[in-house]
Amino acid sequence: MTIYVGNLSYKASESELGSLFSSYGEVTSVKIMTDKFTGRSKGFGFIEMSDNSAATKAIESLHQTDFKERKLIVNEARPREERPRN
Repeated sequence: MTIYVGNLSYKASESELGSLFSSYGEVTSVKIMTDKFTGRSKGFGFIEMSDNSAATKAIESLHQTDFKERKLIVNEARPREERPRN
């Protein structure tokens, strides 16, 4: 399952985010989205977990919890929508 994590602190690293979620089960990937020009975090990212029940438990447990002085928004990621290129 892919999990969306929003309202991330700009100071959060992928390894720290992975460690937070790994206490609920195996994390297969972590990606914090960054601006392609500045390299700065956009404040959200995605976690992939191999076990859906562990992912569901992580979502329920971590949504609205404090992480690096910010309340996380955690839910199941929606499929990416295709946007027209300009």
